[in-house]
Amino acid sequence: MSATVLTGTPLSGRVAVVSGASSGMGAATAERLATLGATVILLARRKDKLDQIVTRIKATGGTAHAITVDVTDRDAVKAAAQQVTDTYGHADLVFNNAGVQLISGIEELKTDDWQRQIDLNITGLMNVIAAFLPHLTTNAAQGRPADLINTSSIAATRILEKFSVYSATKAYISHLTRLLRVELGPKMIRVTTIEPGMVDTELPDHVTDPDATKLMADLIHDIDVLQPEDIAETVAFIATAPRHVNLTEITILPTAQAI
Repeated sequence: MSATVLTGTPLSGRVAVVSGASSGMGAATAERLATLGATVILLARRKDKLDQIVTRIKATGGTAHAITVDVTDRDAVKAAAQQVTDTYGHADLVFNNAGVQLISGIEELKTDDWQRQIDLNITGLMNVIAAFLPHLTTNAAQGRPADLINTSSIAATRILEKFSVYSATKAYISHLTRLLRVELGPKMIRVTTIEPGMVDTELPDHVTDPDATKLMADLIHDIDVLQPEDIAETVAFIATAPRHVNLTEITILPTAQAI
């Protein structure tokens, strides 16, 4: 995909919240949504990274605001949502993207890594939903667009050795999104899950298992993997579709990726 697929400001007047916005897919998506006219709220823990992205967005005429928050802290996320309401009104586009990937064999019993993935990939995702679903519900009831887009992974369905806990957290996200749509679709809230394949982000940098590290390094070396901008363009396409159109599940792979 190319960033020239969508032009103009089709998201003008919309308020977009992006979690995990300090790097990778989150940062690229925040920047892309801003170029399409959205006011973008960036959520992440690393204030310095967020400030750099906000500066870039503003330098190109966009509107953005950073809120430093750990999405695993429910009260902090609720406070962030209230700050958005007080400053910009209700958010109508939520890219629920924060996550971490820590790969290990189950018999290694890296329980701290297990818990970190559960805390961020599942609990953090649920905290964002709890904080911003009232925003989406209000917008939908007023006849405005309302989008909840969750980041999953092809690991949700692929059977990969040593990916057990990470893959399980992503399977949770994919199935949760299907179930949410049953409740929220009739209220005109669009719910989508994006399941990317190999994306060239810093996520693999967290992986210390040598087998998983080699798998990812080989993919990056051997094929033309996805870039964060490809995911950003996908999010933009979802958000700019007509209100009655819900792209519910999108798997996006590098053309040459076979696993």
